[in-house]
Amino acid sequence: MPLHWKISHAGRSVDAVATGHLSLRDIEGYFDDLMVSSAFPYRKLFDATQTTSTVTDAEMMLLGARMSAYKELGPLGPLAIVTPSSSLRTQAMLFSALAPADRPLKIFKTVAAARRWLDAPIESDVAR
Repeated sequence: MPLHWKISHAGRSVDAVATGHLSLRDIEGYFDDLMVSSAFPYRKLFDATQTTSTVTDAEMMLLGARMSAYKELGPLGPLAIVTPSSSLRTQAMLFSALAPADRPLKIFKTVAAARRWLDAPIESDVAR
């Protein structure tokens, strides 16, 4: 499977790394595990620096609809997407637009920058 992730319940975080060709089915499996593990409210880092995507715009719309349904079930934690390639960056921006949620989401070129952002206090954390 080209998508691997580790859920840390103690750290309330999820680290995902995509390698090879990423498909809609791979992302759906990831979302399913986040749901079953009650990890959607956690901080998530999605590293797409080692992947290419076969996800079409139509499939991206399906993911957006799925995320809209998830947001109705409870809070979604901050998401940092890392992708240095312009084509994947465009897909990440499309995902961000199609999957609106009341949560911080940023797209980065490096894992280090994404990790710094996720590790910093986020405004929504202060309100809790």
